[in-house]
Amino acid sequence: MAIDPPSYDAALDRASAHARRWLASLPDRAIPPQATADELVKEFGGPLQDRPRDPAAVIDELAAIAEPGLMAMPSGRFFGWVIGGTLPAAMAADWLVSAWDQNTGLRFATPATVAAEEAAAGWLLDLLGLPPSSDVGFVTGDTMANFTGLMAGREALMTESGWDLGQYGLTGSPRITVLAGAERHESIDLTLRYLGLGAPTLVAADDQGRIRLDALAAALDAATGPVLLCLQAGNLHSGDFDPIARASALARAYSGPAWVHVDGAFGIFAAASPALRPHLAGYAAADSWATDAHKTLNVPYDCGIVIVSRPAAGRQALGAHASYLISAAEDSPGDPMDKVPEFSRRARGVPVWAALRSLGRQGVADLVDGLALHARAIAAGIADIPGAEVLNDVVFTQVSVAFGDDERTRAVTASLLADGVTWMSGSRWHDRDILRVSVSNWSTDADDVAMGVDAVRRAVASVDRS
Repeated sequence: MAIDPPSYDAALDRASAHARRWLASLPDRAIPPQATADELVKEFGGPLQDRPRDPAAVIDELAAIAEPGLMAMPSGRFFGWVIGGTLPAAMAADWLVSAWDQNTGLRFATPATVAAEEAAAGWLLDLLGLPPSSDVGFVTGDTMANFTGLMAGREALMTESGWDLGQYGLTGSPRITVLAGAERHESIDLTLRYLGLGAPTLVAADDQGRIRLDALAAALDAATGPVLLCLQAGNLHSGDFDPIARASALARAYSGPAWVHVDGAFGIFAAASPALRPHLAGYAAADSWATDAHKTLNVPYDCGIVIVSRPAAGRQALGAHASYLISAAEDSPGDPMDKVPEFSRRARGVPVWAALRSLGRQGVADLVDGLALHARAIAAGIADIPGAEVLNDVVFTQVSVAFGDDERTRAVTASLLADGVTWMSGSRWHDRDILRVSVSNWSTDADDVAMGVDAVRRAVASVDRS
């Protein structure tokens, strides 16, 4: 059947109308969804009909059924799970990415989207102060960014140890000692399992979750063979940063092969702010870095970014060649498929290009500084509530709060979420139940901060009355 361009018009018009209605609802909308997945699957499911349906009618049906099950994650009052919003240019660019439908794996086949991604990669390296010769890959999220960076590290360490990983696999290979801070993110453990490297050797952390250099030095002294060191830029609960430069220097002084990887899901973008950059001083000495563009940079899901300072290691681990593929020239930046685990993928770096183009260097710095400013304001406001205790030094975008014992903290959290005005997720840190606030949305403003603090105050008052 030949494509009839006007046949898309009605469905796209309906999608645009529903999207605009959704965005218009966010300033006043309650944050939690109003229906459960079990309830909604009955509406979405049932027997599949025999005959086709009108595409525009399908879009109307989709929007109507989904409406009560949508959480207002893009709202400026959403402070859960380090989830950012979406910048206008990035959202519109993502719509174009879907319409263009370019499988962005080869430079030859999709030059427009590859070129946009390569430009975005260059801007990122410049903004973040990372080596300009690094490879940049666009993956689904920070988990896959960690996976890709650690995969490059595994390849490099095996090669330096004289083992051909591609030929022989892991069986019989030198054992890699993986070191990670005691408060690393769970995605590090997950990707190590993916890679067959097993659980990391945990290195003690301080009261803000930063890896302790004395403990790291002792762990390196005890290690034998190749070492893979996982560091963190942005602790899940405190927002603080490992002493990356000094930790990297310890790894460089190690007697065997070493690779340093930085998990910076939300924290790496602090390097784009002159005021916050000192937290990451010297972090360019690492070998690979991972981040989520849909967190601090506020592009749509899904978009993670992996940066590898030694492109040969990453391409040896990930590259693939076949007779039907037209590979990039040797003097080019390389094909996207040689930098990430996927052959086929959407052009997820294009919204990154649009976000950076719309913000500019100063705009990115202002975005990052604004998130940190709002986090400090929320911490100050909550600290004035009787019985509330801010547990972390608020150095970036995370605030961790307790309200006395665990039972009371859980009760305040439950009351807050039932209120619906804001969303702050519960967690557990330092053997205490806490309320965790993550400021990640570009649209959050002073009114959102005030409404969030007032909601916490109401929740505390409600628990005290019960």
